[in-house]
Amino acid sequence: QVHLVESGGGLAQPGGSLRLSCGASGYIRSIETMAWYRQTPGNRREMVAVIGSGDGKYADSVQGRFTISRDDAKNSVYLQMNNLKSEDTAVYYCNMELTGLGGSEYDYWGQGTQVTVSS
Repeated sequence: QVHLVESGGGLAQPGGSLRLSCGASGYIRSIETMAWYRQTPGNRREMVAVIGSGDGKYADSVQGRFTISRDDAKNSVYLQMNNLKSEDTAVYYCNMELTGLGGSEYDYWGQGTQVTVSS
């Protein structure tokens, strides 16, 4: 079993910054892809940023403001969010596509963390 635990959400003012963290624990052989998604009420979950073995890729709405990074030694992924806007308000979820110790591939989600951008 694998568990993803997120932290770092909260309230920020427009133009401010927040840093989200997500760590995975459990029987993990390797983590191929790490990503952040977000969702607002009544809308589908959308990809914000994703990182594999190379550079991160971003949704157009956050390009140049958000930075995704990973620390494989800690089985963790981070999202640095700068110049926040009110439209960034959402519940943010981390996602990891990983290989378990038995060789099977799995797709796991964190529990979600609320980010609110408001003055």
